[in-house]
Amino acid sequence: MVVTALQDLKYGQWFKGADVDGDGFITQQDVRMMSERYIAARDTAPDSPTARRLTEKMDEFWTNVIAPLDQDCDGKVDLREMTEGFKRALTDPALYPEQIEPVTDCFFDLVDLNGNGKIEQEEFQLMFNSISRVPDEDSAEVFAALDRDGSGALDRAEFHQAVREFFYGNDPDAAANHLFGRATA
Repeated sequence: MVVTALQDLKYGQWFKGADVDGDGFITQQDVRMMSERYIAARDTAPDSPTARRLTEKMDEFWTNVIAPLDQDCDGKVDLREMTEGFKRALTDPALYPEQIEPVTDCFFDLVDLNGNGKIEQEEFQLMFNSISRVPDEDSAEVFAALDRDGSGALDRAEFHQAVREFFYGNDPDAAANHLFGRATA
């Protein structure tokens, strides 16, 4: 599969959110800081089972997804390395279950604050604002578009569909293009 300009744009937007300290690189510390932001936003104790689970899953995400993109082995991934790595790795949506689904499942469970098996708009906004600094108004608009059945909440299937579309999709009109903030040229 050839990666399109749209995917480059989306990957760049994802990179901006993942480069938490804004130094132009994603490091293991950035990945940890994403976890810490969310734990703080949830008002969860850093040593709670929820916080430990998120930290473990994000460490796995660093080890299994981000660190292998580090072409020069300097412990940090720049935009070029990440984009090239995504172009090599995210070529087949059929690989979603191995590549991205485990982290997505973890986030779904953690974002579902009330444990009802759905992510309400407030929960969605908390996650994307605290982790990727997506403004509330952008989150609200994206949430409304992702809520395909109009229920006022995202079930696990809708959430997975959004993440899959973000990483693998080429539809310029897909709401998931803006999942991690406005992806604009």
